[in-house]
Parts: sequence; C-alpha cells; structure tokens
Amino acid sequence: MSKTIFLVDDSATILLSVSSILGKAGFAVEKASNGEEALKKLNGGLKIDLLITDLNMPGMNGIELIKKVRTLGAYRFVPILFLTTESQQSRKLEAKAAGASGWIVKPASADDLLNTIKLVLH
Repeated sequence: MSKTIFLVDDSATILLSVSSILGKAGFAVEKASNGEEALKKLNGGLKIDLLITDLNMPGMNGIELIKKVRTLGAYRFVPILFLTTESQQSRKLEAKAAGASGWIVKPASADDLLNTIKLVLH
C-alpha cells in the first residue's frame, strides 16, 4: 500500500511540482494551502504517513502548525519535514524544538526530496 504524504504550502506552484514528484514516486498526496486548512483535514481524520510543510505561510506559519499537529494524539509521532527557502540554523533549531523531523531547502531537486522522505519514512 502506498504511503500518504500531506503537503502544506501556500504556493500553488510548489504544491503542483512537489505533488507531481511524489505521485510519480508512488506516493498518495493530500494537499492544503495553509495551516488552518491542514488542521481541519487532520481533525477530520485524514490518515497520513508524513507531513511536509512550508515555514512562511499567511495566518499560521509552519512552526505553529507543527506545534498544533504534535498535540493531536494520532499525529504525535508522524514525521514532519519543513520545505522552505530559509536555511538559518536558528530556524532549524526552532523547528526541531516544535517537533519537526527534518528540513528540505527550496528549491529541492526531486532526488533530494525523495531521499529525505525515504530517510524519515524508513
């Protein structure tokens, strides 16, 4: 059975390109364009194996989203990756403290993306 990856990004281009890469690699992909929409889907019982979120989004940013996701029992141990243009160490530490499992800097190549996903889904 294929794994489901939940992609949260306010950029339609990123949602399209990343979901295309993931789809070709055999993953099922669910999408949300912001943190609030993502939480609605998760609270609605969406079953996921991995969450990939952007950091900078309007409304709720990626770190706030991760903190909220980590309070939901069903998703406490689901791996979460950040897909972002930011690469500062302080942001990475903040993300890790919030519960992120890893970090992918945009623009990521398909290989980088899939290799990182394989590492966290092992």
